[in-house]
Amino acid sequence: MLDSNLKAQLKTYLEKVTQPFEIVASLDDGAKSQEMLAMLEDITSLSDKITLRTDGNDVRKPSFALNRIGGNISLRFAGIPMGHEFTSLVLALLQVGGHPSKTAPEVIEQIKNLDGEYNFETYFSLSCQNCPDVVQALNLMAVLNPNIRHVAIDGALFQEEVTIRQVMSVPSIYLNGELFGQGRMGEEEILAKLDTGASARDAEKFSAKDAFDVLVVGGGPAGAAAAIYAARKGIRTGVAAERFGGQVLDTMAIENFISVTETEGPKLARALENHVREYDVDIMNLQRAAQLIPGSDGGLHEIKLENGGSLKAKTLILATGARWREMNVPGEQEYRGRGVAYCPHCDGPLFKGKRVAVIGGGNSGVEAAIDLAGIVAQVALIEFDSQLRADAVLQKKLHSLPNVTVITSALTSEVTGDDKKVTGLTYKDRNSSEFHELELDGIFVQIGLLPNSDWLKGTVELTSRGEIIVDARGETSLPGIFAAGDVTTVPYKQIVIAVGEGAKASLSAFDHLIRSSVED
Repeated sequence: MLDSNLKAQLKTYLEKVTQPFEIVASLDDGAKSQEMLAMLEDITSLSDKITLRTDGNDVRKPSFALNRIGGNISLRFAGIPMGHEFTSLVLALLQVGGHPSKTAPEVIEQIKNLDGEYNFETYFSLSCQNCPDVVQALNLMAVLNPNIRHVAIDGALFQEEVTIRQVMSVPSIYLNGELFGQGRMGEEEILAKLDTGASARDAEKFSAKDAFDVLVVGGGPAGAAAAIYAARKGIRTGVAAERFGGQVLDTMAIENFISVTETEGPKLARALENHVREYDVDIMNLQRAAQLIPGSDGGLHEIKLENGGSLKAKTLILATGARWREMNVPGEQEYRGRGVAYCPHCDGPLFKGKRVAVIGGGNSGVEAAIDLAGIVAQVALIEFDSQLRADAVLQKKLHSLPNVTVITSALTSEVTGDDKKVTGLTYKDRNSSEFHELELDGIFVQIGLLPNSDWLKGTVELTSRGEIIVDARGETSLPGIFAAGDVTTVPYKQIVIAVGEGAKASLSAFDHLIRSSVED
């Protein structure tokens, strides 16, 4: 099941196991059970501290549980965790085997102190780059707290279950039988939903902090670079981020980040955060900025947070990035996560053999249609313009696919459904003004990005599109306030450009601090 290179790497990891544990498999006569058994036999052959039992009687087959000898852990994989989830399996093996997590000590303590009974089920797909964060977070929580149980379920393997529960987006997380959340979550996000008093405690704690020399708002590539450059100057640096990694977390393959031949968004996001944590930077994750109050006459700038807290700083670097653009048509929000999706890599496997539409004829839309064509029965690519805008090589590949229909000059006007899930969409032919209906099971929206700058209206100068206007130094219309990355007017929204702009804005902020101190 595992090739020799993978087994050699895994053997090295498993040398870190310090406590014996057993793998208990629940199998049937199917091919997937045999495949799982082969994988588990390979794993147990690599460590004398791991034993395998095949007498499990779980209702989900194939599945396997990891049980610490003499311990009280409830952690199970229903399916074969390869692809993106292989890392989740390796971490689970290590953590059940006693190897400590690198998670922040205060987060670990918060997990251990949770009271109540928490039965989590996570539906994932092997091609989903967002799912491992959720699976790994809940697995760790199950290892640390005996009141927490977790089952990670491959939605593509348990299709009947997915259909009954109307799971149309991954990761989908259920707690005690009820939908708990969808989309990427880490330990901190999950804890914030479970520990309702944490937000108020954070607000009070943040408001009591001393003023920063540089406060970076945003934790994407621009924000990470800005924080590192500021911290290296030896000045008091803070980062307030809604989610560290930003839009990179939703990016699949990255092949144009110079010096890195290829990587994936979540992997790069973790590397960015780890690099920032090498320095003396106060990282405040899961904090959404709500209001900017500029300082007057060289005074401190203030950022008010959604949780009610506030942060003050001598200089600010705004790096809040961008988000997926929505269609803004009737039915889109109602059926979001129930057929309306924004990540074809994540949710595509849930639509195997079904009919879907992709909205958008740029590179992202055409790439999505190409990927989906290998999974679903039919793809309709819908483009507002009279022609596709994607690169010629992508268009050539798209037109070679027999199960793809391209519809141009089409204005999507409504998403339709049966109150449970998407059943189709309505679009207007812009040439004839006639309305047409498509019967569909899913809709993937790929129409670009919007800057995260709504909270800045009335403060720094913005363009009509909401981008922060910056000069060559990254300075905004207000002294001491700088901006970088996809939220700004700098053209070409690329990771490598955002990193450079973040570094430049940070150097400019440091220069501003020096000049201000001399003037004072």
